[in-house]
Amino acid sequence: MSEEIVFYHNPQSRAAMVHMMLEECGANYRIVPIDFSKGEHKTPDFLKLNPMGKLPTIVHSGVVVTETPAIIAYLADLYPQAGLAPPIGDPARGTYYRWLFFGGSCFEPAILDTATKRPAPDPGMAGYGSYEHVLNALKTALTPGPWLLGERYSAADVYVGSELNWAMMFGAPGLKGEKVFDDYVARITAREAYKKVAGAAAVA
Repeated sequence: MSEEIVFYHNPQSRAAMVHMMLEECGANYRIVPIDFSKGEHKTPDFLKLNPMGKLPTIVHSGVVVTETPAIIAYLADLYPQAGLAPPIGDPARGTYYRWLFFGGSCFEPAILDTATKRPAPDPGMAGYGSYEHVLNALKTALTPGPWLLGERYSAADVYVGSELNWAMMFGAPGLKGEKVFDDYVARITAREAYKKVAGAAAVA
């Protein structure tokens, strides 16, 4: 069994995605709760781990890992027996990386622009083009289904599926009511790891 992972967590944060990943991996982990209302994410001790004062943050074998897709990729490789990442040399690994990092580099900034009603940037300057481009790319990727890698469920689905679910809950336009997105999120939320994490958040 891998050395214990120390997982700094608040269920009302992006750390919920990492929590799901930890469960999908069957990881050996210990939760350190972080209370935002008490400013525990801004204490000197926590800022030594993550100067951003942000979650998720994990510590494993003395190494600090932050940023949601980085942690998810790290865990997928740490627990290869879970089968959540195509192995090095498998052509599917390129597609896996593509969509794993699409979440943070394209989907999330596009969603924030839309949610905060910021003026849309020039699509030629923005790395993600536009909100419409992002949704169309995801729709195209998910249309064959059932997962981003076809029949193979992966860590990319943990991340992208969690982000889509979150965005739909907050009413982001162009998602709920689109069958391809509705069906995909339904498959994500039917997974045992998701249900366990959602149940834990409900009683936190």
